[in-house]
Amino acid sequence: MEEEEGTPLSAHRFKPLPRNPWPPAANHPLLNDNFDQWPHLNDLLHCYKADWVKDHYKYGHYDAVPTPPFHTQIFEGPDTDIQTELRLANARHTNLEDNSLSTSGRQILDPSSSNKHYGISPLPAYEPAFDWENERSLIFGQRVPESIPHHNSGLKITVKVLSLTFQAGLVEPFYGTICLYNRERREKLSEDFYFHVLPSDIRDDKISMDRKGVFSLDTPSASVCLMVQLEKPATEEGGVTPSVYSRKDPVHLTERERQKLQVWSRVMPYREPFAWAIIPLFENNSNASAGAAADGTSPSSPLAASVSGSSSQESMMENVSKMTLDSKFAQYSSGSSVIVEVSNLNKVKECYTEDSIQDPKRKVHKPVKGVLRLEVEKLHAIHPDLDDVSEGGSIVNDLTDDGSRKVSHSNGHNGEVHSEFNNDNFQAFDFRTMTRCEPFSQLFHYLYVYPLTISLSRKRNLFIRVEMRRDDSDIRKPPLEVVYPRDNGATLQKWAHTQIATGTRTACYHDEIKMCLPAVLTPQHHLLFTLYHVDLQTKLEPPKPVIVGYAVLPLSTHVQLQSDVSLPILRELVPHYLQDSVKERMECLEDGKNVFRLRLKLCSSLFPVNERIRDFFLEYDRHTLRTSPPWGSELLEAINSLKNVESTALLQFLQPILNMLLHLIGDGGETLQVAAFRAMVNILTRVQQESSDGSERNRFLVNYVDFAFDNFGGRQAPVYPGLSTVWGSLARSKAKGYRVGPVYDDVLAMAWFFLELIVKSMGLEQISLYYNNIPSGEDIPPLQLKEGVFRCITQLYDCLLTEVHERCKKGLSLAKRLNTTLAFFCYDLLSIIEPRQVFELVSLYMDKFAGVCQSVLHECKLTFLQILCDHDLFVEMPGRDPSDRNYLSSVLIQEIFLTLDHDDLSQRTKAARMLVVLMCKHEFDARYQKSEDKLYIAQLYFPLIGQILDEMPVFYNLNAIEKREVLIVTLQTIRNLDDASLIKAWQQSIARTRLFFKLLEECLVHFEHNKSTDTLLMGSSSARSPDAERPSSPKYSDRLSPAINSYLSEASRQEIRHSGTPENGYLWNRVSPQLSSPNQPYSLREALAQAQSSRIGATTRALRESLHPVLRQKLELWEENLTTSVSLQVLEMTEKFSSAAASRSIATDYAKLDCITSILMGLLSRSQPLAFWKAFLQVFESIFRLHGATLMARENDRFLKQVAFHLLRLAVFRNDSVRKRAVVGLQILIRNSFFNFGHTTRLRVMLTITLSELMSDVQVAQMRPDGSMEESGEARRLRKSLEEVADESASEISLHECGLPSTALHVIQEGSTENKWSWPEVKQLSQCLILALDAGLEHSLLGSVVNVDRYAAAEGFYKLAMAYAPVPDLHIMWLLHLCDAHQEMQSWAEAAQCAVAVAGVIMQALVGRNDAVWTHEHVASLRKICPAVSTDVNSEASAAEVEGYGASKLTVDAAVKYLQLANKLFAQAELFHFCASIQELIIPVYKSRRAYGQLAKCHTSLTGIYESILEQEQSPIPFIDATYYRVGFYGEKFGKLNKKEYVFREPRDVRLGDIMEKLSHIYESKMDGDHTLHIIPDSRQVKAEELQPGVCYLQLTAVDPVMEDEDLGSRRERIFSLSTGAVRARVFDRFLFDTPFTKNGKTQGGLEDQWKRRTVLQTEGSFPALVNRLEVVKSESMEFSPVENAIGMIETRTAALRNELEEPRSSEGDQLPRLQSLQRILQGSVAVQVNSGVLSVCTAFLSGEPATRLRSQELQQLIAALLEFMAVCKRAIRVHFRLIGEEDQEFHTQLVNGFQSLTAELSHYIPAILSEL
Repeated sequence: MEEEEGTPLSAHRFKPLPRNPWPPAANHPLLNDNFDQWPHLNDLLHCYKADWVKDHYKYGHYDAVPTPPFHTQIFEGPDTDIQTELRLANARHTNLEDNSLSTSGRQILDPSSSNKHYGISPLPAYEPAFDWENERSLIFGQRVPESIPHHNSGLKITVKVLSLTFQAGLVEPFYGTICLYNRERREKLSEDFYFHVLPSDIRDDKISMDRKGVFSLDTPSASVCLMVQLEKPATEEGGVTPSVYSRKDPVHLTERERQKLQVWSRVMPYREPFAWAIIPLFENNSNASAGAAADGTSPSSPLAASVSGSSSQESMMENVSKMTLDSKFAQYSSGSSVIVEVSNLNKVKECYTEDSIQDPKRKVHKPVKGVLRLEVEKLHAIHPDLDDVSEGGSIVNDLTDDGSRKVSHSNGHNGEVHSEFNNDNFQAFDFRTMTRCEPFSQLFHYLYVYPLTISLSRKRNLFIRVEMRRDDSDIRKPPLEVVYPRDNGATLQKWAHTQIATGTRTACYHDEIKMCLPAVLTPQHHLLFTLYHVDLQTKLEPPKPVIVGYAVLPLSTHVQLQSDVSLPILRELVPHYLQDSVKERMECLEDGKNVFRLRLKLCSSLFPVNERIRDFFLEYDRHTLRTSPPWGSELLEAINSLKNVESTALLQFLQPILNMLLHLIGDGGETLQVAAFRAMVNILTRVQQESSDGSERNRFLVNYVDFAFDNFGGRQAPVYPGLSTVWGSLARSKAKGYRVGPVYDDVLAMAWFFLELIVKSMGLEQISLYYNNIPSGEDIPPLQLKEGVFRCITQLYDCLLTEVHERCKKGLSLAKRLNTTLAFFCYDLLSIIEPRQVFELVSLYMDKFAGVCQSVLHECKLTFLQILCDHDLFVEMPGRDPSDRNYLSSVLIQEIFLTLDHDDLSQRTKAARMLVVLMCKHEFDARYQKSEDKLYIAQLYFPLIGQILDEMPVFYNLNAIEKREVLIVTLQTIRNLDDASLIKAWQQSIARTRLFFKLLEECLVHFEHNKSTDTLLMGSSSARSPDAERPSSPKYSDRLSPAINSYLSEASRQEIRHSGTPENGYLWNRVSPQLSSPNQPYSLREALAQAQSSRIGATTRALRESLHPVLRQKLELWEENLTTSVSLQVLEMTEKFSSAAASRSIATDYAKLDCITSILMGLLSRSQPLAFWKAFLQVFESIFRLHGATLMARENDRFLKQVAFHLLRLAVFRNDSVRKRAVVGLQILIRNSFFNFGHTTRLRVMLTITLSELMSDVQVAQMRPDGSMEESGEARRLRKSLEEVADESASEISLHECGLPSTALHVIQEGSTENKWSWPEVKQLSQCLILALDAGLEHSLLGSVVNVDRYAAAEGFYKLAMAYAPVPDLHIMWLLHLCDAHQEMQSWAEAAQCAVAVAGVIMQALVGRNDAVWTHEHVASLRKICPAVSTDVNSEASAAEVEGYGASKLTVDAAVKYLQLANKLFAQAELFHFCASIQELIIPVYKSRRAYGQLAKCHTSLTGIYESILEQEQSPIPFIDATYYRVGFYGEKFGKLNKKEYVFREPRDVRLGDIMEKLSHIYESKMDGDHTLHIIPDSRQVKAEELQPGVCYLQLTAVDPVMEDEDLGSRRERIFSLSTGAVRARVFDRFLFDTPFTKNGKTQGGLEDQWKRRTVLQTEGSFPALVNRLEVVKSESMEFSPVENAIGMIETRTAALRNELEEPRSSEGDQLPRLQSLQRILQGSVAVQVNSGVLSVCTAFLSGEPATRLRSQELQQLIAALLEFMAVCKRAIRVHFRLIGEEDQEFHTQLVNGFQSLTAELSHYIPAILSEL
């Protein structure tokens, strides 16, 4: 597993980093000599010149691959179809790039393209913003890399002179300097930057105006300004004075003035001061700084303080420069630079020193009428300190990350050359370098000379020449070329001149002369000042200067003085003028007074001003050159006196001093070593304390170790043996109990420094040993330590460990820091020496901190491991023995598991977090992306899962966050494992395999997706309120990693930047905050603060709402992807397990396969995304194909029912992809039912049961706006799905869409080729389920109507009962509901039928099981009472034994209970003949049980029943049990009833008017404004098309039941009482009614026109039924002609009389009722007034024209009927006479008279009648 480029890690471990030379011309001419005589100089020069050597891997190196793109996961609810909406949205935006499904802006890959896994790895979704650097920084004591030491970091500005213009015109050259100046302290902050402005006629191409001065600033301050000083050629006596530039009139120079100036400027090389200006760089907030007030100017500054460096963001707005156009000053911005126009140039009258420039007396001069234009630009710092990176810099990247780049983190910065190092630019030396408390990192060795004043007794035009000389032997020798020229690019010069002080006794100067210094100053080196006077008039030739005198300054004595120096002026020089003896003889001006005052400024990183450091350097040289005595006591003194060096000087020379001390430790004697070591400890401790920036590792020391320390170009032996020996012996002395003084605590505090030095020294030795000796591309072998050295290091390490252990117990903070230091020591050593040697140190540590120890110690141990395991090559580490695997990982796993069992909660959280961070680090590591690498890593971590399985209580004790961390690592590990390892894990024991899957179930629980908007029907799984918040925690998301919360809070604090805005905006302007986020009223930071202050932060949701929409969208995207990847990972595991179980190669419960069933139930019962459903079906199919027999067996009923439930639940979804998969899922179940059982009976029962459960969850009906109910979308979709299950034509396409082969549904047993799949049976099953759905729907649609329309309510219950007939429990439940409904309506017969039906179901089941007293005959006899009881006793009842729905309720006692209920209800309905049949079914039960008491009761009851029947029969008024009405419904508002006819069975006392009123009441409530209800009054046939639209019609007709044996073709009129004679079961399914009509169109006619239509109706079942109304299924009618009617009428009367005469009577007591009925009939037949009867028939048919129309046959029949009627009447009268008593004589007489007159009347039509009678 090499790095991806194949380059070995250690090969470019130490890369030299070139220093930025400063200034560019760093080749100091005097520093190129050979300094072997001065070893300390060599060391110093090496220190500043050598490249830095940085260990690039010290702070870790990490190349991350980009995180995989996240897709928007579609979580569909039953009523959503987000998939389609997204697709349509995409279709609308096809011209845009299609990224709507991926909010990360990356292109979307088809998830199916990954060949091995179903989804992305869960880890990136759990930790989507993994930031290695950030995670590392959280480790206690983490080493922070320093940026490359930079000679002047901070703010830089460049200044460029654009132009100088005067109103008078520019004809002579002007010269100037610019420097940084502190106007409050009146102090120069930088050296001068020189510029020239030449008139156009003498422009010199060599002198470029493009040159810029670069100035360094520490911090912006109102007192820092630019000081500009201008000079011009000295004024000619009597010539044109400088006042021309400030005069008002005339403005322009005259031609003569111009010529004079031009000529003079060509001959005059010397210059005089002309004007000055101060430009404040930073505006003071109050605008009242002293300087500004004194100047009388307050121009807007070019740099706003806040922009240029202050960290305060809030103050930015106040300080943005006002951009005012000032009278004296204007500025305008271009890009990041500002053009400054300086118009307040102060003209000077006389020469001046800089100290006096702001003297108020000098302010009287007129201003110059001219403008100097400068361009001022702020340079960005080249090396931003790590702290300056925008808060969470990576976050900004992340939000604009396009995912295309490879993210690479490497701690440590590489320098890049910036534009400021452009050769033309002048780097102004920053004088504050000399006073700063920081180490010199660059070589500089300059002397700045400032002549200040010369006071002479007479006026002169004086200027001074300055030069440096090596000795004073000969004045004619040329001086040293050490003076820096004013022009760019010129070489060093021999001397320099000041300006001329014109006509003054006290000459003042403000010139700055910069010189190089020689490396070694001798007493002979000195400065020589020559004073000149020059006449400023041109006579015959240009003026020549005249020497006035000399001044001499020896350097070695004065160079380090900081104060001013005063010198006398010598009249002339003689050789050896430096010697005291010569000096005394020389003549001086002004009586030898010190009249010449000057100032020196030494800027050198070679020459320490501090005497003790100089002494140390001197003694060091003597020791190195072996010129000192061997015992070296002076050196010891010098070393010891370093303690007393003041801190600034110590810091400035820190690096060379440390180098020298290390050199002494490396190769000095023992005494020297110890002294040097102790001095070093002292110095380090001081540096740490005095320049502390609060960090554990002082940055100067870090810079020393990381950059400056090297192996001295190989000149010296490595320092690590010496260092470890000295320190080791000190540590051992301490361990043995000797007193080692307080220094030892300092050693421990600075241990990090020494250990890092030791490591770097080893690393450098390793590189120098091997670098050139191995072929390129190969790894550098580990450094072989000498045994003694390693032993010494081990002992030292052991001593330090003991310190950690002991001090930890005392709770000292030093212990934790030392612990971290030791960890980093091992970390570093792993890269350099043989890892197994390091493992010895690690195991030493582990032994000392073994087991579950004190919390503090345990925390140390975790930190130690955390640091070690962050090593770049952690994965590739060997084991301790050659045969072992990675030693570090095994230690880590052992300790992490121990920690998870620890009592301290914070430790547990830390351990869990460590695991996740490590996993992420491996997962995103560019080196380990191959599958074999991932497998190797997974195998390293797999033992942890084993430990958890062995000790599950440890896992259960964790809190939710820790569980999630452990689970995500588990998932990630098993994802990358190979099948062999998994199978091995599953082979150990059934219980352990179960626990493995328990962990997977926990994954589903802890990473479940709960969208607050989901109202997902979770069905039989426990009801979850979508709103239920978990215990509120201040987190944005519980499911994502804890790091995400800090990521989000970080990101919330920042404005979400759009990629367009540059990171830092403009240089000194800031866009107003109102514009920065137009769509948001306030910034995110304020939003968050507001959210938390208003207490909405209490709940997770409220916190989430407070997030910026971009972040919230991101959060949801991550959460969704997390859930998806976890579900898919669990699914993938289940499939692997299923395949392994199929080969019987693992340990599991093969009878139930509970591992598979529990996981599948867990997956199905949760909200899952579309991606999951797409993958799920194939797995589902393969699991059932492999294990169908087990999963469909009775033991798994509960599982199967759940699966069926969830598939039906999904079949309701609006999203077609999900719904179709549910359909195919159901087909897979059916296929397995065929395969394993050969039929679908049992599955049908199962599906019917689950459908009934689902119906209670699904809203099958919904309310229309008008308040009525209609079928809901869910019900429609469910019906569609159920139809598709049986749709043969669409099946193959569906299978293809779901990724299954077309043979997936084939049912082919082994050894056979026949496909047992039966579409007809599937259709039947589908119909059965649709029936149940429709019944449920109808029931729901009734809604509130139930209480009004009782008929519909009963029918609803009836349909449900029938639909659930396959499931006895449900069937019985609905029948009993129906029974209750009937009892409320007092429909006793119907209620009784329901009870009989229930008893029938139970009896059938019992007979089917052969465990009852009943037989098939008993079932048949029950069927005669209730035809709904089916005769075929089949096995369905037993098949219906599903969990919770069993035959356990189907007992004999239950049957008897319901038979008795039926008996009671039939008795209430007075249908006693049914009661008798029922009792006969109960008696056998009691007989078999020998329950004689019960038998006696039964027989008593039977007696009562038979008596009641007798009573009914003997009643003179025929017994009627009910009335029947035909009702026809016509009208759309009736819905399903429209155009249908029903026969209603009503109680016997209900008349036509009653039912009419009842139905009107029911149906009027259903009419709306557009519809009215009409009743059709007659019973004619209705033609629906002739009815008015918008009107609903009801047609009601009373009908009579038809007996079984009745002749319906008879033309007689029906008299119902005639047929009630015998005891009959009153079971009717045919009804008739007669309707009279005429054929001539008249509504009414005589008998001769009156036809009759008889209509016979056949109903769907027979009454009494389970419902009150039955639909008419068949209607037949026959017509009788008028004559047939007449004959029928007469025959009916004849039959009635004959019936009365022939009916046998048992005893005399019965005579009375007989007489009464006879009288009634006779009175209607023969009374005279009744001529409407027989007589009217004769007049109608036997007289006149009608008689001729009759056929002879009809005529004969009519006459025969009349004759027979009269004969029977005559007989009846005789019988009447026998029966009457005295009181009826008169009535009899009337009858006889009537008969005679009737006979007489009839004889007119039938003459034969007289002879007949």
